[in-house]
Amino acid sequence: MSHTLFIADLHLCAEEPAITAGFLAFLRREAFQADALYILGDLFEAWIGDDDPEPLHAEIAAALNALQLAGIPCYFIHGNRDFLLGQRFAKACGMRLLPEEQVLELYGRRVLIMHGDTLCTDDEGYQRFRRKVHQRWLQKLFLSLPLFLRQRIARKMRDGSKQANSSKDVAIMDVNAEAVQAVLSRYQVQYLIHGHTHRPAVHKLNVNGVAAERVVLGAWHTQGSMIKVSAEEVALISFPF
Repeated sequence: MSHTLFIADLHLCAEEPAITAGFLAFLRREAFQADALYILGDLFEAWIGDDDPEPLHAEIAAALNALQLAGIPCYFIHGNRDFLLGQRFAKACGMRLLPEEQVLELYGRRVLIMHGDTLCTDDEGYQRFRRKVHQRWLQKLFLSLPLFLRQRIARKMRDGSKQANSSKDVAIMDVNAEAVQAVLSRYQVQYLIHGHTHRPAVHKLNVNGVAAERVVLGAWHTQGSMIKVSAEEVALISFPF
């Protein structure tokens, strides 16, 4: 059956080898049977530059490139953890970088895909931080720093993020209903697929009198999460590593 797969929020890092092993197994099994694979951000727990010599990165690039060599295209939308991932690494993976919002025409369905953090508009502190770190001059300045300095800054930022999130009301870290309605209406789509919130679910919606669905990917903590889109269905699927 012809289908396309979507994943997000793997947060790959050297400290979580089980997740890496699960992802590599997913690429060999499920991904090799798909028409295409879309990664909707936070593939990595952190990204401090395409020049980072972390061996995990080369391992993942080789596995993704094998997919591309088999004729299965791979696409990537940046997340809030790996928004600095660049063309150099994408080329090594054989994957194409997409804008933060992308509309797809799949099997007669009109689908909007994104990471999902821009929908969390109630978290004003995060949105201010996001606007700051997405300034191109600041990104270029950070990437020009020596690797050890970037590593130190990234550790501090991760620790600060964990501390800030621990004191936030969980409700403000979820999507804003009006933001969801607005983006569905703007793109005139029936389906929205995203990650980021780590709250896998299928939400039935009504947008300007038209039925729609918001399908949310789960994070890869103890099991994998994917969305399979085909002519028959849009299915949210969890599976063991």
